[in-house]
Amino acid sequence: MYNNDIPNREELPSTAKLVRSTIVAAVVALALLVTVVMPAEYALDPTGAGRLLGLTEMGEIKEQLAEEAAADQAAQMVAVQSSVDQKAPEVKEPVVAQVVEEPAPSPEAEAAPAKPEPAPEPEIAEPQWQDEVRVVLTPGEGTEYKLTMEEGAVARFSWVAEGGPINFDTHGNGSGQSISYEKGRGVPEDEGELEAAFTGDHGWFFRNRNDNDITLVLRTGGDYGQLKKVL
Repeated sequence: MYNNDIPNREELPSTAKLVRSTIVAAVVALALLVTVVMPAEYALDPTGAGRLLGLTEMGEIKEQLAEEAAADQAAQMVAVQSSVDQKAPEVKEPVVAQVVEEPAPSPEAEAAPAKPEPAPEPEIAEPQWQDEVRVVLTPGEGTEYKLTMEEGAVARFSWVAEGGPINFDTHGNGSGQSISYEKGRGVPEDEGELEAAFTGDHGWFFRNRNDNDITLVLRTGGDYGQLKKVL
């Protein structure tokens, strides 16, 4: 016969204690969900704590990677469907060019002086870049570069992907805010101006979705503090 230590009724927790413990556990779980899980996994930050802890940007990158994977899968399905539905090219009838005789110039036209040719337009000088980076991305690899900018500042940029097109996301964050300016998939190059919507870090996230290595060349100039590598 075994000797079991059976607790007395007085030693067992009361119903009120169990209810309080359950409520406290639920409140702690809800707080962790709102401040940690939602910003890190889904880029949802209703309290702003995730941005302070650096978790919201992690969630934004995860959401972006999920969107890229879904877009790539959809593009492959469209390409397969297009190859199945492709029809034989239609044979067009040859077009016979009609020869139109020009009238002989009149004596007045021959006597008129020839109009001077317009002067050539002055060549526009190439912009001077402040920074230039070159980075090799292997298949599936991504990188991120950002400019430190004040609100309203304008920076010029030019980037090209040597070896194949690239996916990119132009965005910014800072001062408790975040913004997405432009996204693209399968783009070989781009250039233009980036105006900061608020004071913070503004720049580009690139990802190589090709089966081979590519070389990304990024050039920047204009009104900004520094160009820094984030990822």
